[in-house]
Amino acid sequence: MTSKIAGRLPVVNPVDSFWNAEPKKLDDYRSTAELPSTADIVIIGSGFSGVATTYFLLKDNPNPPSIVLLDARKICNGATGRNGGHIKPDTYSDIPKFAKMFGIEAATHIAAFETSNIYAVKDLIEKEGLDCDFHMTRALDVFLDPKQANGVEKAYREIVRAGIVNVSDMSFTPKKDAERISGVKNAQACISYTAGHLWPSKLVHQLLQKLVDQGLNVQAHTPVTSVSANGNGSWSIRTSRGTIQASKVVHTTNAYASHILPEYTKSITPLRGVCAHLESVNGKKTPHLVNTYGIRFDEINNDYLIPRADGSIIVGGARPPFWHNKKRYFDNIQDNELVDEATPYFDNYMQRTFRGWENSEMKTKKVWTGILGYSFDFMPHIGEVPDKPGQFIMAGFTGYGMPKILLSSKALATMVLDGVPFEETGLPSPFKTTKQRNESKENPLEDCLGDLWTGKAKL
Repeated sequence: MTSKIAGRLPVVNPVDSFWNAEPKKLDDYRSTAELPSTADIVIIGSGFSGVATTYFLLKDNPNPPSIVLLDARKICNGATGRNGGHIKPDTYSDIPKFAKMFGIEAATHIAAFETSNIYAVKDLIEKEGLDCDFHMTRALDVFLDPKQANGVEKAYREIVRAGIVNVSDMSFTPKKDAERISGVKNAQACISYTAGHLWPSKLVHQLLQKLVDQGLNVQAHTPVTSVSANGNGSWSIRTSRGTIQASKVVHTTNAYASHILPEYTKSITPLRGVCAHLESVNGKKTPHLVNTYGIRFDEINNDYLIPRADGSIIVGGARPPFWHNKKRYFDNIQDNELVDEATPYFDNYMQRTFRGWENSEMKTKKVWTGILGYSFDFMPHIGEVPDKPGQFIMAGFTGYGMPKILLSSKALATMVLDGVPFEETGLPSPFKTTKQRNESKENPLEDCLGDLWTGKAKL
């Protein structure tokens, strides 16, 4: 049986992101001139998911498996290398929605799991001595719509009253102080909590370099075209450069998962996002932001922002100019081009959004696109691929991979290496990939966006 579908293979020559504009040693790296013919494990995808999973497969392992890590393009040039730099848990806002979908126990488990990941990333960076501009700070979610702000306050008070979530690290600020505390003009409310930010591709490249030094075989620019079952229970991984025989295959391709696993075509959809790097002209000194930001204009429209230590800003979102046009982003993998109608959105962004930045002369330095893997039910798919023993997946993070990936990778490594059942890994139960999820007739993601496409709702 062969798994293959056309149309969702990463495109060549994507536009550079701020994170990847500077060349890195491993960008085009191939450990060997020829592709190995066999391996114990083949991992497809060299973003945070693929590299972190490899790290845990090899960590403290006296009998490490032979692993080949493949990527269709440069190393870490997918979502990890094109995101907004956040490591930000969602500790409250999605709890009501997820409680309705999966039950309150699962919803609170997800929130606690994301918080744990922040500290796990911090520990990894410090233990391995990774220089990736990591900063532990506070995130501020700022609400500009009065109706949404009132709803958030009500939900927050209910969470506190019910005691269903640990809110000891969270702080809610109502309208009377929200603009002053957040610095965001017309803020109606804000919530703060612990988060982090970093240079994501530096994290991955430096961690990967340590694995290469241990003997990991890495092959960049080696797209996988199909994975076929052999009669002996192993798998043939066909690539543009030859075929590898392996006992196990790990798919960490996020938005592109269905290129090899067509059963995920409806479960995981590529969505194109936009980010920008802003800086002041002529090195003019600007106000300093301490926190990272989620600026929530309404239930659907939000931007996300991190301040860099050099005074520049990374901001992503820019949905109003194009999210009503489905084909411009939904099931769209064209990160080799900009979303032209969104580019002007970033002009004067800081000046119009933040108090005290009116004379900052902040300009748009760079804009790029990236492809996010959106799960139909907002939950990642993690575990053994249904009906394909020996194939595993971790994909579909719906734009929130960074606060989930590290500990998810650690859990996945135990499944791959030791056959640990999903239920014994400590992962939130909705993360488990199942045939039922892949065949579901429901689609909460499209239900959420449908009114935009029909014109019933506007951004």
